[in-house]
Amino acid sequence: METNNPFQTNPTPADNGKTAAIVSYFWFIGWLIAYFAMYKDNKTDLARYQLRQTLLFHIATTVISWGLSILFGILLVSFEVFSIIYLLRVVQLGFLILWIIGLIGAINGEKKPIPFMGEKAQTMFSSI
Repeated sequence: METNNPFQTNPTPADNGKTAAIVSYFWFIGWLIAYFAMYKDNKTDLARYQLRQTLLFHIATTVISWGLSILFGILLVSFEVFSIIYLLRVVQLGFLILWIIGLIGAINGEKKPIPFMGEKAQTMFSSI
């Protein structure tokens, strides 16, 4: 007799790594959960593709956002140009758009690369 348990920990065959792909988009904690809790026992091409892509995305957004924040902070203090803060917001908006594109691809179960970094991630993190 089969029961429908909503808290089932084993992935269903119909999942095909889609859940891990979606969860990996929610910052580094989501990526770690997707990799260790979902991907290790159910290695699929979709999960592998999205995990590689989101790892590079999370690294790039963190490094670029922090780097620009420090640079703009120095420029702000040095030159007292307050409008430079808006440039950081434009960069962050760009990352948000890229994140949405990637998340929609994961939700649809597609191996759709994030512009500017999706294909590069496949070669950089080929060991995943």
